[in-house]
Amino acid sequence: MMKIAIVGTGPTGIYCLQQLLATGRQLAVTLFEKGKKAGIGMPYSPEHAGKFMLANIASIEIPPVVEPYLDWLQAQPEARLVSFGLEPEDLDDRQFTPRLLLGEYYRAQLLALVERAREGGHQIDIQESTEVLDILPHQEVLQVKTAKGWHGPFDRVILATGHDFPDEDEATRSYYPSPWSGLIEASIPAVPVGIMGTSLSSIDAAIAVANQHRRFRRRGDDLCFDIAPDTGLHITLMSRSGILPEADFYCPIPYHPLAVLTDEAVARCASGSCPLDTVFDLVRAELLHADPAFALRIGLAGLDADSFAPAYFATREAADPFRWARKNLEEVERNKADKVTVPWRYALLRMHEKVEAIVSELPEADRERFDAGLKKVFVDNYAAVPSESIRRLLALRDAGVLSVLALGEDYDLKREPSRTRIKTQTDEHVFEVFIDARGQKVLTSNDMPFPSLREALLQAGQEVPEVAEDYSLIDVPGYAGRLTLASIPYLMHDRPFVQGITACHDIAAAIAVGAAKGRRRRLAAA
Repeated sequence: MMKIAIVGTGPTGIYCLQQLLATGRQLAVTLFEKGKKAGIGMPYSPEHAGKFMLANIASIEIPPVVEPYLDWLQAQPEARLVSFGLEPEDLDDRQFTPRLLLGEYYRAQLLALVERAREGGHQIDIQESTEVLDILPHQEVLQVKTAKGWHGPFDRVILATGHDFPDEDEATRSYYPSPWSGLIEASIPAVPVGIMGTSLSSIDAAIAVANQHRRFRRRGDDLCFDIAPDTGLHITLMSRSGILPEADFYCPIPYHPLAVLTDEAVARCASGSCPLDTVFDLVRAELLHADPAFALRIGLAGLDADSFAPAYFATREAADPFRWARKNLEEVERNKADKVTVPWRYALLRMHEKVEAIVSELPEADRERFDAGLKKVFVDNYAAVPSESIRRLLALRDAGVLSVLALGEDYDLKREPSRTRIKTQTDEHVFEVFIDARGQKVLTSNDMPFPSLREALLQAGQEVPEVAEDYSLIDVPGYAGRLTLASIPYLMHDRPFVQGITACHDIAAAIAVGAAKGRRRRLAAA
């Protein structure tokens, strides 16, 4: 049997187990989970999410483990669904459900997958409440150290540790370094609250604070938030541009193939002298092909890789963010009802993963240009949020407890013991509670929590871990070919769009392909 350790049992770890089992080889797998329950994943756990927080992915997009998410939902007791705000008769494959429910799905799927694997002769061991402290090479294998002692030897160790945010002990009563740093269990007073960021994580943070003081209520088709005007609570979402994300839009799934920006066309761009400009020529041509009216409206023919983003955001930045949000919400809900696809939105959605393939090969100057421009457009497009999240923002705005602040490019943020001050070019803003909700930061080898592995990476001169197509480490003595890095924060440097459940599945599939190839090479050598 091939002996494998999987560190982390969120979606990435679960899909890794699923894909490895599908290779047909008999396996002995040990799954290490730091939390009390394996299979849930940090963003979907009760410690880090409330029932009101929605997952930003619908059933139709979630790769099944043992059964599709919608099938699992439809098999749940009605009382359980109602407790999460869902009506059984309203379930459909494009619905956004609470994160906690998605976490319960993955937990159930892991247990079912393990039961099926054991029946097939595989040896599966789940170590819950077990934090991995270090990973060390020993001859031709790896050993894993926990507080319980040494485990192994393992032919391969897969790091699937998922998101990495500051610990709760870094938070104070007036400052939270992330929405995952104790905010869910904290008691937030009715004071001015500042939230850095305007993404779904920021929206969830705002709703978590608001829910401590009043509740959202439905009045007919409208969502309302009733609160006394003199309560003292006021929440400010802020970012450099001050724009809100748009609502998730209807489009065909699985995706239709692109006409111009193909894998082959993108690959050819890497060999040119100006790869970013060449790949943008493909982006422009694809948009012109998909939606000539949109191209004409923003003057696409005269734009380049640097001017495209300013033109794309110009109208939204000039508009009131809540008026834009209300108009956008009405548009996407109408399109969903009529199954209408906006061609330019769909084109951008399908292009970002194709373009990502060339990012690691961009010269430094081109990478800086990409991060400052085209990347922002793609992120804005694929990070559209559930319509219900926009409704909640509008309800808070109508209740007078929410505003959006555009900080501009030049602002000063100063943390004090009991407040946070932000000074822009025109004003100063003081917040008695401040939440940094800018999402997952890119991690480097210095952030690696396993001392021996961290030292080996740094000695190999890898400031950012280098991985092969199957995500196994390259050129790190003792670990190369044996340790597989499936932890998304460490992959984001070269793959800026790698976040999300579908990415977890794709990573796992590549790991399984690599494991199967390695097996064939060993058999051939024998």
